[in-house]
Amino acid sequence: MYQDTVHHSDHNSASLSLPHRRSLKIEPEIVFGLKQAIFTPHLSAPAALQATEWIALGFEIIDCPFPEWKFQPSDFVASFGLHAALIVGERVPVQPESILTLAEELGRFKLRISKNGEFVEEGSGRNPLKSPALCLAELAAAVLQRFPGDPLSPGKIISSGTLTTGHSTSSGDSWTASVDGLPLPSLTLRLT
Repeated sequence: MYQDTVHHSDHNSASLSLPHRRSLKIEPEIVFGLKQAIFTPHLSAPAALQATEWIALGFEIIDCPFPEWKFQPSDFVASFGLHAALIVGERVPVQPESILTLAEELGRFKLRISKNGEFVEEGSGRNPLKSPALCLAELAAAVLQRFPGDPLSPGKIISSGTLTTGHSTSSGDSWTASVDGLPLPSLTLRLT
């Protein structure tokens, strides 16, 4: 992700135009905002959440230059992870006294996405490594192993990975994600 690819919603609704698109897909994700650096590898979900200031519902838009989405791992890296944009919904503060509860909720909540008002798929917090918080912990450990002097730091925005399969999308589509079992408001994205 880059500063110019991260977009914040206004009242949990956003419109996005992506020039030069090829083959877009949309993925609903949990997004974390860090308040402190993570220097410890092998964190539990609650320990990873101790470093977060807020969480939000988000949509990542990915775009693939390779025909039929067929590529090798090196192609994925060369294409910057296929990332095109991240839309971040309302930021909900992480309260220290609720971290244990939040860690449990992140592993079991349900998410529903719809396209143009029609149900598409139900996902779960279990889909990315059994919990988005465990994704955060795993990323922190990987960054520490590769760059010991440059851990995930305050102000960084981390996206958990998709909660459903990626779905093809194009201009004119309107997507809504809503969660059950997690205190996050719904998020709607319109592609223009």
